[in-house]
Amino acid sequence: MEQKWPQEIWLVRHGQSAGNVARDLAEAAAGHRIDIADRDVDVPLSDLGERQSEALGAWFAALPPHQRPNVVLHSPYVRATETANILMQRLERDELLCVRSDERLREKEFGVLDRLTTHGIAHHFPDLYEQRHHVGKFYFRPPGGESWCDVILRLRSVMDTLERDFCGERVLIVAHQVTVNCFRYLFEHLNEAQILDFDRAGDVPNCSVTSYEFDPNQGKRGDLALRLVNFVAPLEATGTPVTVAKDLPTSPKA
Repeated sequence: MEQKWPQEIWLVRHGQSAGNVARDLAEAAAGHRIDIADRDVDVPLSDLGERQSEALGAWFAALPPHQRPNVVLHSPYVRATETANILMQRLERDELLCVRSDERLREKEFGVLDRLTTHGIAHHFPDLYEQRHHVGKFYFRPPGGESWCDVILRLRSVMDTLERDFCGERVLIVAHQVTVNCFRYLFEHLNEAQILDFDRAGDVPNCSVTSYEFDPNQGKRGDLALRLVNFVAPLEATGTPVTVAKDLPTSPKA
């Protein structure tokens, strides 16, 4: 039987960003807009986000050499790129077969709702707020933005890349909260209700790890088996605070 998947895949959400901090402040003040001037793509890590990335990088570095990532794919957004760079500082660069920024791994695009809080969405776009509740976040697409389904469609082509270019390799993917959830939908063969149940149960922590290992005994040709979900022990072991703030903008749960 020919293996079609990487041997292991780690999904990592970027470290806490300046946008996460600004969003929390705006929500706490019941404000309408998140006070950050950067484009979403340009939002950097916070100081804590850097510490979280360093703690996770140390955990990867402590793995035996034959178990460490040898392929790194990351979102081009600054916070994900910075996280990936900090992680790679702890890995042996000459052992990495490929390091690639991939725009398909970017966060869900929020369109006209960008930088708005829940209060701001309800105030400025009451019709969209109502539509969002009616349709649900899986299919709701704000003007100029994406639904979760749109993100899943672009990630399907990433799966083709993983099969074609990185079969048998150990792949680290650094991306965003919705990206991680949508990969789970694909890798675990979930449906809308199942992935939204996971989302309602809690946000993906910053610098958490969700991982899969190829299991030849799953299915007719083998498949990816879930090993870790939102794993934050590397942060807890170093006393690094765990954060679960949403990316921009926030929106109510479906």
